[in-house]
Amino acid sequence: MYIALLLLTLLPSAMLANEGMWLVSLLNRMNEAEMKGLGLNLTKEEIYSINNASLKDAIVRLNYGQCTGEVVSDKGLIFTNHHCGYDAIQPLSTVENNLLLNGFCAKSFAEELPIENFKISFLVRIEDVTKQMLGAVNDGMSEAERDKALAAKSKELSAANTSNGQYEVEVKSFFYGNEYYIMVYQTFSDIRLVGNPPESVGKFGGDTDNWMWPRHTGDFSMLRIYANKDNQPADYSKDNVPYKPKHFLPVNIDGVTEGDFTMIMGFPGRTSRYLTSYGIEQAVETRNPALIECLGTKLESWKSVMDKDARVRLMYAAKYASTANGWKYYIGQTRGLKRLDVKSDKQKIETDFTRWMSGNTAAKSKYAETLKMVQEYYSEWDPYVKASTYSSLCGAGGAEFMGFAAEMGEAIKQILAETDETKRKEGLASLNGDIEAFFKEYDAVTDQVVFVNLTNLYRERITTDRPTWHAMLDSKYKGNASAYASKLFETSIFTDKARLMAFLNKPSAKAIDKDLAFITASSANEHAMKFRGMNPIAKFNKGMRQFVAGLREMNPTKAYAPDANSTMRITYGVVDDYKAADAVHYDFYTTAAGIMEKRDNSNPEFVVPDKLADLIMKKDFGRYANSKGELPTCFIHNLDITGGNSGSPVIDGDGNIVGIAFDGNWEAMSGDIAFEPELQRTISVDIRYVLFVVEKLMGGKNIVDELKYVKKKPAVVPAPVVPEAPIAPTAQPVKKETKEVKKEAAKPTLQPAKKK
Repeated sequence: MYIALLLLTLLPSAMLANEGMWLVSLLNRMNEAEMKGLGLNLTKEEIYSINNASLKDAIVRLNYGQCTGEVVSDKGLIFTNHHCGYDAIQPLSTVENNLLLNGFCAKSFAEELPIENFKISFLVRIEDVTKQMLGAVNDGMSEAERDKALAAKSKELSAANTSNGQYEVEVKSFFYGNEYYIMVYQTFSDIRLVGNPPESVGKFGGDTDNWMWPRHTGDFSMLRIYANKDNQPADYSKDNVPYKPKHFLPVNIDGVTEGDFTMIMGFPGRTSRYLTSYGIEQAVETRNPALIECLGTKLESWKSVMDKDARVRLMYAAKYASTANGWKYYIGQTRGLKRLDVKSDKQKIETDFTRWMSGNTAAKSKYAETLKMVQEYYSEWDPYVKASTYSSLCGAGGAEFMGFAAEMGEAIKQILAETDETKRKEGLASLNGDIEAFFKEYDAVTDQVVFVNLTNLYRERITTDRPTWHAMLDSKYKGNASAYASKLFETSIFTDKARLMAFLNKPSAKAIDKDLAFITASSANEHAMKFRGMNPIAKFNKGMRQFVAGLREMNPTKAYAPDANSTMRITYGVVDDYKAADAVHYDFYTTAAGIMEKRDNSNPEFVVPDKLADLIMKKDFGRYANSKGELPTCFIHNLDITGGNSGSPVIDGDGNIVGIAFDGNWEAMSGDIAFEPELQRTISVDIRYVLFVVEKLMGGKNIVDELKYVKKKPAVVPAPVVPEAPIAPTAQPVKKETKEVKKEAAKPTLQPAKKK
């Protein structure tokens, strides 16, 4: 083992790229040895502990897995990404006082702005419940019976361990249903905006630079957790005080240099590393092209109105940014899967699996039908994927009124079916919150453009299998989507708040059934659900569960990392440059000089405010300059992250924050399916640039003074760590506490990724 550690220090840095988003409670001795060989100076207990303060206590989950954040002061201050705070900042903005565009910085606690409907959760502990869950099922069950039994066991565990709602608890499936773990969280709801940079910093480069390196984006925002006088979660109150964390991350003011160890802790959303060659073929040839076209059409439709109307531009800013990110992601993923011929790599794994299984009697008895089952799933589902995707994204999930009209219409009809007059009135009144929330960020003119364009696209691409409402479009409107849309938006109660509120004063179920938006939305939903019923998902679930179990059995000493599923993970590696293509080499960091090189104030994506330009030209960087007198802006490192890791802290070997992760690189966009060590890089904003912007540009000296600063420690030669026995990826039991259980549904489809 000592020789292995020595070799680690001699290998080229690209060889140290580490695949795996590891469950923080299950770092084995091999992980620890490799991490220490790269520069980690912490113990496993200092990273994850259920009895003592550890790094996990400084890492937070935002809005149940939307993003990650980190505690950076003893007063509950949270750093995350600018785009993670986008949805929260938008409602606080107006056309006259646009915080998204101009930025915001609270100079005191009193100036911090309460955020509605925003949750921040701390992981309390993880517990292995595989034996309990799998003990409820057997091989003789059908997949439907299995799902029912697992759901019942989840409910049983939840009922026995809720502890009066003190914690929020989830049961999560790992390795396609081969393992299960309980995740226990403490969730806070009094969250306040501390500050965010102007859009010209937080989104510098816009869609053009998205997923690209080199990068110069100050992608950060700042929040604060408030608690009651007992430091416990509480609803918003002026009497609440800043939360006192168990642990927070000091700032390494010296930053990073090439070869430095870094690790990221966060909540990655979803990967598909075990996807087969059949799944890749379906994604590349059918599903991704349809996704790209539908999302692209929606973006063009939104932008055609946003460019003309400042009110709509603000209202749709977060929706547009999120959709644009997913759209470009699928473009890059498809390109990467083809360019790197990932399908061939997967075929080799499948060939090895078949060879191993065929030569092993015990394995053959368990896995002889495994790959055949997976292949049959795709063969049976492939003919419907294109129509299903267009039906979903251009129909039921296209125009915004679709989902609202279908759900609200059914809810009103159910309330009207109630015989008790008092209950009917109470039920109708209870809908006011949902109505307010929908119309607060809804523009009917914009949605009409989206509806027409997506309808026309659907009819161009799918000529035979259409929702029933298209028959009315053809017979009464001669296929003219614009004429149909005009009538719908002029008359429907679901596209106009005033009409809907007036209707609720004298509601009628018959009127809802005749409403054109309700008819359209209900038909579109029914059509989309038809495809869901045709999907032979049970065959996929069983086949993949067996395939992943077989892979781990085939390689018993290999520590496999489970796919991401919005649970806390750790990934590690080093700061590293890379060769993107023939004769294209990228350095490991960027500086403020690059901001000025990209500056184009006639282009909204590359505006540099005069104040920032002046600071850069004068090199007024203060203590945030590096040893060369440069202001570092972003850096890259060979870590393994995905959507949900947005806002995750980049942590050095001593447990200090050196940056905030926010993106992946274009050349490795297939990374959620196949890790590419020579190409895959995480893009992070340097903590020194974050603090420079806060202090020098935003005037937030009160914020930077709140932090704890440390200097970079000299490298330490690690002592050898020798495993006592071959390492198998088995779970270790942890201390039991109260828990509540929720079931995670297995999903075979690729999920759109938000920014990394």
